[in-house]
Amino acid sequence: MDRYRKEKTLEMRKKLIGLSCRLFFPDNPVKIVRAKGQYLYDEEGRRYLDCIGNVHHVGHCHPLVVQAASAQMEVLNTNTRFLHDHLVEYAQRLSDTLPEKLNVFYFVNSGSEANDLALRLARQYTKHEDVIVLDHAYHGHVTSLIDISPYKFRKLEGQKEWVHVAPLPDTYRGKYREDHKDVAQAYADEVIQVIDEAHKRNRKIAAFFAESLPSVGGQIIIPVGYFQKVAEYVRRAGGIFVADEVQVGLGRVGKHFWAFQLQGEDFTPDIVTMGKPIGNGHPLSCVATTQEIADAFTATGVEYFNTVSTVHFSTIVHS
Repeated sequence: MDRYRKEKTLEMRKKLIGLSCRLFFPDNPVKIVRAKGQYLYDEEGRRYLDCIGNVHHVGHCHPLVVQAASAQMEVLNTNTRFLHDHLVEYAQRLSDTLPEKLNVFYFVNSGSEANDLALRLARQYTKHEDVIVLDHAYHGHVTSLIDISPYKFRKLEGQKEWVHVAPLPDTYRGKYREDHKDVAQAYADEVIQVIDEAHKRNRKIAAFFAESLPSVGGQIIIPVGYFQKVAEYVRRAGGIFVADEVQVGLGRVGKHFWAFQLQGEDFTPDIVTMGKPIGNGHPLSCVATTQEIADAFTATGVEYFNTVSTVHFSTIVHS
């Protein structure tokens, strides 16, 4: 398992791996050779509590997940262009956790792919181009998502003309604080201003993208009522609301299965995106949307296909 001394592994990595792929703790990198549950182990057997690996939703090497994946690999590992029970069974299980109108699913390989597809769906459905995002947001590493991630684009080529940034509704450090008489409305009014400014430049809004609980921005708890108000304004402008649940869905907020549910039962996004935690870190993710949006995407006549395998579904369906 530990083929090289730590120093040799580091030397080879510097030579062979792009330096933009940075290590944790670069001054003294940790070499991890195995993991179990919530713990990582280095080459000397030291145990570390994993407070970073957010995709292993039920822990590293969960025995039921390992068993399910191994058993499926002995039977079949192919893509979803064939009929298979696991695909529809998992879609049904996800459907049972979501509001009724979110009943069409597209399975993909990563959170980035999910958000990129959500952007395509929004643009096809609305026939608009522009996107509103929250400041400090991160939605993925493909080109389309770098463009709507202020956390990234401000270090690169800057903000595109079709991207509009609204203030992060941070009631602790933000423009409006907890003591404001209606902090949700105050931050929602900022979105109205963003929309108005976009319209003055003859821009049309396709979507508002938001992590349901902004993570890169600092684990910000959105004031209750903010999403409802923003969704109203964005829909009035001809756009839709996309809830990015890649890092915060699947019960990770504690009280609810999805973080957008913290806003209350009267709020339902138009699209919900999920990442690899739905496959316990395996390359499986998902976009959930409404029948109307899915129909608009189908109407293009262009097939959508993603190479998701039966093994990935098996890790969930049978575990």
